[in-house]
Amino acid sequence: MTKTLTSALALGLLSAPAFAGGLAMPVADPVAPTAPVAVAPAPVAVSDWTGFYAGGQLGYGETEADDDSFDDDGSVYGAQLGYDYDFGKLVLGGEISYAGAEIEDEATGNEIDGIAAAKLRAGYDAGAFLPYVTAGYASAYTADEIDGEDQFDGYVYGAGVDYKVTENVTVGAEVLKHEFEDLGDTDLDATTAAARISYRF
Repeated sequence: MTKTLTSALALGLLSAPAFAGGLAMPVADPVAPTAPVAVAPAPVAVSDWTGFYAGGQLGYGETEADDDSFDDDGSVYGAQLGYDYDFGKLVLGGEISYAGAEIEDEATGNEIDGIAAAKLRAGYDAGAFLPYVTAGYASAYTADEIDGEDQFDGYVYGAGVDYKVTENVTVGAEVLKHEFEDLGDTDLDATTAAARISYRF
C-alpha cells in the first residue's frame, strides 16, 4: 500500500510542470502594421478665360497736342464688349469699346466728346489673373468741328490686367495711349487710365 502511494505521489510531481504550463497566460499575437490610407489630392482649380464678356469702365484721361492747342484732362466713362480664347497659358482676343469723355481745353474751347476703339489683346493665363497687352484702331470725336471734321482717326496701345472675382465677374484696370494725327493742324496724344468691371458669358 505504501509502495502504491509513493508511486502515485511521484507521478503527480512529474506531471506538475505540464499542468503548470497549461495555466500560463496566453501570449497575444503581435499586431500587424496598418497599411497607409491613400488620400486623394485636392482638386486644382483650372481657370478658363474663353468666352464673351461685356461691361463698363470709369477713369481719367488727359490730352496733349504738339502745338499746345488741346491740353487738358478730365473723366472718361464707357463700355466694352469682347471675346477671349484661352489656349492654355496664352489668351488671345479682341475688344470694341466706347468711352465718353469730358476733356476740354479752356483756352481754345476744343472738347473731346468720346473715343471709340477696336483692339486685339494678348494675355497670360495666371489662374485668376489675366495680365495682357493690347493695340488697335481708335477714333476721337470732338464736340465742335475742327477744320470741318469732328471725327479723327488714329491708333491705340497699352496694357491691363483682369481678375476673376467669380467665374463670371471680373474686375480690372487698363492704361491706354491714343495717338491721333491731323487733328486740324495738330497731332494729339491722349492717355487714359480706367477701372473696369465685366460679366463673362
